[in-house]
Amino acid sequence: MRLDKYLKVSRLIKRRTVANEACDAGRVSVNGKPARASYDVKPGDVIEIALGAKNIRAKVLSVDEYASKADASSLYEILSDE
Repeated sequence: MRLDKYLKVSRLIKRRTVANEACDAGRVSVNGKPARASYDVKPGDVIEIALGAKNIRAKVLSVDEYASKADASSLYEILSDE
């Protein structure tokens, strides 16, 4: 699944266009490297998001095309939230 779509489905970022813009601006990295919106997300990847004053590190646990609001948090594990 594309990185921008994963961020939206997992609700780490609320809108796919915002996720896409964050990737283009270099604010999203995967496994320590800046990632494009087209990056193919796999379980085990560590995603780092820097939006404003907030930095989030999350480990991908599973990749699903669709997730309800209640199930979205089961797609990842927060490693740090600053």
